[in-house]
Amino acid sequence: MNSTVNLHYLIFLSMVAALGGFLFGYDAAVISGTISQVTSRFSLDEIQVGWFVGCALIGSIIGVLMAGKLSDHWGRKVTMLVAAVFFSVSGIVCASVNSFDQLVMARILGGVGIGVVSIVSPLYISEVSIAKYRGRLVSLYQLAVTIGFLGAYLTNFQLLHFSQSGTVLNNEWMSRIFVSEVWRGMLGVSGIPSVLFFCIIFFIPESPRWLILKGRDECAVRIFRKIYLSEVEVDTQLRDTKSVVQSETKSDWKFLLQPGIFKAVLIGAAIAVLGQFMGVNAVLYYGPTIFEEAGLSGGDALFSQVLVGIVNVVTTVIAVFIIDKVGRKKLVYYGVSGMVLSLLLIGFYFHFSESMGLPNSFLLFFFLFYVFCCAISISAVIFVLLSEMYPTRIRGMAMSIAGFALWIGTYLVGQLTPWMLQNLTPTGTFLLFALMCAPYMLIVWKLIPETTGKSLEEIERYWMKKR
Repeated sequence: MNSTVNLHYLIFLSMVAALGGFLFGYDAAVISGTISQVTSRFSLDEIQVGWFVGCALIGSIIGVLMAGKLSDHWGRKVTMLVAAVFFSVSGIVCASVNSFDQLVMARILGGVGIGVVSIVSPLYISEVSIAKYRGRLVSLYQLAVTIGFLGAYLTNFQLLHFSQSGTVLNNEWMSRIFVSEVWRGMLGVSGIPSVLFFCIIFFIPESPRWLILKGRDECAVRIFRKIYLSEVEVDTQLRDTKSVVQSETKSDWKFLLQPGIFKAVLIGAAIAVLGQFMGVNAVLYYGPTIFEEAGLSGGDALFSQVLVGIVNVVTTVIAVFIIDKVGRKKLVYYGVSGMVLSLLLIGFYFHFSESMGLPNSFLLFFFLFYVFCCAISISAVIFVLLSEMYPTRIRGMAMSIAGFALWIGTYLVGQLTPWMLQNLTPTGTFLLFALMCAPYMLIVWKLIPETTGKSLEEIERYWMKKR
């Protein structure tokens, strides 16, 4: 442990910001347990069901587009407060809506919150961290996302079990939320951590790098002194940050379009999109459908999905501890190689399972192996890379562009996966996912520098020199 750094304080700041990731994961995953009930309650047709599932994604795209400009203008802290308000309102309204239109609007609000935190939370963690620990601290955000996914799965299961247990609640409102229309409870429970997120943000400071950008050096120094226990380190960090910021004299868009910076933006957008076409969300969102396609019963398919969630969380914990030791690029090389192998073997299973009599355990094992490889590599690395690749002046804006690309990729995969499973067969679908790993690996190998152990200022200087 570096004796000149207040690591406990850094962990506290990172965990507060990472709570936004938990809300992201919960909101994205909770929808799976509510579809049938909401469809029945509001008598939805297929188009309306699709709109219910996808409306939060529309909000996420809006949130991503807002986040960069808001965080660069208002600051990272204020923007996270805005996201917390959206989450809180969404959870409360979802539990009490009287119409489908109201439910859709509430889900869109929650989606806006998702889009904002997906950019600003890792950005904030990156800017308050030091080079030595930045990887594992930013990875806390991804860990929180996976815990949110698992939390949603478990909450849905527990609330559904409670509603079917025959328990009678005397309060009419509570009975409606947790018994007769339990989908309200599933969606509304997110309001509790949302309000907590809102309250606890007041106890963290603004990003010191953003403060320096705005000319508020004294405020930045006070924060640096809480992070660095050595006055020499404080002075060094202040000087390095100011030297980089002072060289950024162009307007935001002109600066963004500089050859080196523009190249970094394009690379960030490319890995964000490609990461989705390697099957990540297809496995997380459509796991039960895929398992049922393989012949598992509904109960076994749901249990298998819970196992997927557990492996995702446990592996992300491992990634948090090794990302700064192994390095970003090595994790990608090892993890993506394992993803390719597992995707090929999953495709092999679907093609040969009947003729060779392969057991369902074969499929489950390589599904879990895929999740392990994915969680320890691209899922852990993507937000770290995106949060540290760009200059402070346009970091929010550049991350919004990459985040927009990521959410477009998520939307396309979400829409195309059922079609691919139907028309390409599961075998063809998983072979396509394996093929998409190649350009991702090539980009990381050829175009992205190893950023482990480098300060944000060093990384910025690297891209400024590129043409």
